[in-house]
Amino acid sequence: MNELAAKTVNALRDKGLTVSFAESLTGGLISSTIVGVPGASNVFKGSIVSYTNSVKIDVLGVKPEIINAHTEVSAQCAEEMARGAMRVMDTDIALSVTGIAGPAGDLPGKPVGTVFMGIAYGDEVTSKRFAFEGDRLAIRELTCKACLETILELLGA
Repeated sequence: MNELAAKTVNALRDKGLTVSFAESLTGGLISSTIVGVPGASNVFKGSIVSYTNSVKIDVLGVKPEIINAHTEVSAQCAEEMARGAMRVMDTDIALSVTGIAGPAGDLPGKPVGTVFMGIAYGDEVTSKRFAFEGDRLAIRELTCKACLETILELLGA
């Protein structure tokens, strides 16, 4: 994971871009992985750990109607979280993750391991859905890895 984080930081630096995160299920793991790389301060502005819906709503600006209609574990919520992180942190790229790390907490149609990632880059906001397997730590680590890989894909690195 350290090698992937270093590659991500270097790719962002080479493109002159900044990144921020809105993390729910990972609880800051993505940010911690990035700041383990020397020089991360040149590209990483910060992160919002939005573990509760009140932080998603009050800090990131996710509309309560989105959570009520789709739950906090949804593409719609992840996209709004990414938009909010980009706005609050004033970065070129923002990624968000929201999901169910387990061992309990599954929702109808969303078993443990379901993760949504929001990706805000420029004026575009998209999302991805993942179905990870493993225990709580494995799901959080796989989410972190997917986030770093997504940044590299965005940058063509």
